[in-house]
Order: sequence, then structure tokens, then C-alpha cells
Amino acid sequence: MLRTILIIGATSLLLLTACGNDQVEADSGPTVVVTTTIIGDVVRNVVGADATIEVLVPTGADPHDYQASARQVAGINRADLVVVNGLGLEEALVDVLQAAKKDGANILEIAPLLDPNPLGNSLDPHVWLDPKRMADAARLIAEEMTGVDASIDWSSRAEAYAIELDIIHREIESILEAVHGDSRNLVTDHDALGYFAAVYGFEVVGTVIPGGSTLGAPSSDELAKLVRLIEMEGVVAIFAGTTESSAVASAVAAEVGHEVVVVELYTGSLGEPGSGADTLVRMMLTNAELIAEALG
Repeated sequence: MLRTILIIGATSLLLLTACGNDQVEADSGPTVVVTTTIIGDVVRNVVGADATIEVLVPTGADPHDYQASARQVAGINRADLVVVNGLGLEEALVDVLQAAKKDGANILEIAPLLDPNPLGNSLDPHVWLDPKRMADAARLIAEEMTGVDASIDWSSRAEAYAIELDIIHREIESILEAVHGDSRNLVTDHDALGYFAAVYGFEVVGTVIPGGSTLGAPSSDELAKLVRLIEMEGVVAIFAGTTESSAVASAVAAEVGHEVVVVELYTGSLGEPGSGADTLVRMMLTNAELIAEALG
């Protein structure tokens, strides 16, 4: 019942604010450009219909390698606020964003402000599967919006969204109770589930593509080692993101001496309307259910 109420509320909000796949129209007010659909949804919960939102990376596209169009670059420079994930997630947009910042664009990088976890020799940009960090992200966005337009109480909306995220966090914990301790090992296509694992008591034991980017290329030796690790740990599922091809993950699964399924999660982008993952809240719940079903 709790989940139904939340989904009805989220749907009502979308009906009030949504206008197309990558842009929300407002009658007036500030213009906010965001890089990913996930950040776009957090911003949308803070600004409602009081700002125009443009999302650069389309639904289903990989934020690691997306390149902005000339129109989008111009929009970045005109926006009252630009909200990006940061920590190298938007790899192909780094130069564009740096140039815009040098020209005076108001750019807010969210991930560096959310106590990011280490990942190799850098910091993990995949902060959005931790509801508590996303609640903090909403508060940071509200603070920045207050600097843009102090006539609106953005903070109250951020706090309401934070409460919703806390409820979702507890529901995810309940969903994942189906996965026993000895089954809480994750193998992923790239290292995108580190925050999820830390929050919900899982361990990422291996990745198909080493590191936190989808742009790497595993060697044959690395893939062979991964197959042996999966066999040794008794892993039964490889979790791949919907924004990347699962072909390599499927090839690894086929080499394992026991049955391994490849399960697609929404890790780099929200889903299309009707997918069950078209808001961050729904995406988190859907991912939790898919993981619980595969490992429970």
C-alpha cells in the first residue's frame, strides 16, 4: 500500500511537470540544465513547475560517452543553473562544462559534495543508488536555487522529497531481506553498484569491465579470471546496465560451469515511461526487486 501511494504521488507530479522526454516546460522562472535523467528527476522534485528543465543525456543513453549538440552547449551557457553529476561520470562533456564554467556558467557538481566513496585511484561518481545521498543532493540543489531565485521556498520541496527517499530506503531494505547473507555477492558489467552495495550489505566481487566507466575494454585474461571467480563464489547472476550492451556479460555467463543469468538494471539512466523506472524512486524499487528475484 505504501508503495502504491508513493507511485500515485510520483505519477501525479509527473503529469503536472512532464513535457516530453528531455525537457520540462514552465510558464516562467529560471532555466536549469542537467546532464542525466536521474539528476533531472531530483531537480524536478525540487523545482516543480517553477523552472524550465532541460536534460542533456537522453533516456537510455550512456552518460559516460554522451556528446552535447551545439544547441545544448548554447543552452548550458544561457542557463541560470547547470547541475551535473561530476567526478568524471560525464566523460565526453568534461571539456564543454569546463569551458562553460570559465565563461561564467553557474555549474553545480553534485557528486563531489556527497561524501563520495573511493574507487580505485579516484572517487566513485555513481552516487544515485543511495537514497540518503540523493536526499542530500536535493537539499544542495534547493540551496543553489535559492541563490538563483529567493522568492520560492525550494527547501521545503527538497525536504518533502528527502522524506519520500527515506521511506523508499526502508522499503528497499525490506525487499532485499529475501537475499541471504551468503548470496549477497554482486558481479556487474562495470563498477556502478558500489554505493548500493555499501548501503544494503552487498559486496561487488567482480566486474566485466574493470573500473567505474563503461568505456574500458577487458582483456581476455581478465575475463577468464572473472569466469573463475564466478565459479568459485557460486555467483548466479551478472547485473548489466540498460545503457550498455550486455553482449560481453552474456559471453562471460556462457563460459561459467553453472547457470548464470544476465539481469539488466537501470543504473545509468531512468527508463522510458511505463518501464517501472521512469523516476528515481521507481528505478530504485525496480532494481531492488530485480536483484532480490535473481539472488533471493
